[in-house]
Amino acid sequence: MDSSVELARIIAGCKSGDADCFARIVELYAGRCYGYFYRLTGDRNLSDELLSELFVRLVQKIGSYKGGTFESWLFRIALNIFHDHLRGKQRRKKLLDARRTELELEPDEAPRSDASDEQVDRLQVQLSRLDADTRELIMLRYYSQLSFKKIAEMRREPIGTALSKLHRGLKKLRELMEG
Repeated sequence: MDSSVELARIIAGCKSGDADCFARIVELYAGRCYGYFYRLTGDRNLSDELLSELFVRLVQKIGSYKGGTFESWLFRIALNIFHDHLRGKQRRKKLLDARRTELELEPDEAPRSDASDEQVDRLQVQLSRLDADTRELIMLRYYSQLSFKKIAEMRREPIGTALSKLHRGLKKLRELMEG
């Protein structure tokens, strides 16, 4: 059976509330989506949380899927979840900064977050040094294997802009890897 026909059958099952079809979607996409989140965050626990949130939202929003490339639709949701996480992180940082000021602590006296003891590979370290937008583009293209056209559509920008940003990001990553 054609994989696009099979995927359409699974999506139709999801829309009708079939738990087995949702399980099949998770089976098909969990690995790639987890990898996408991990490459963006460098944190296994956070990636698990974001992945869980993705599949909760998938259940909530499957009725809004109107066709087109399912992967683009799914990764658009993943991208929105990641952006929501970043916004929440910025809000928490502002609250902590305000609290630190209230307590008149020096920045180096502030409580530190628990750092992961796990070793990350050199690429992950260098990816984390890139800005979030660039890291996101690289992950969408090379880890999620989306085409430039799909990436540009997801980001609602011209394909030339997406290509240019990705090219600059790859150049910067190469410099970091060589340095």
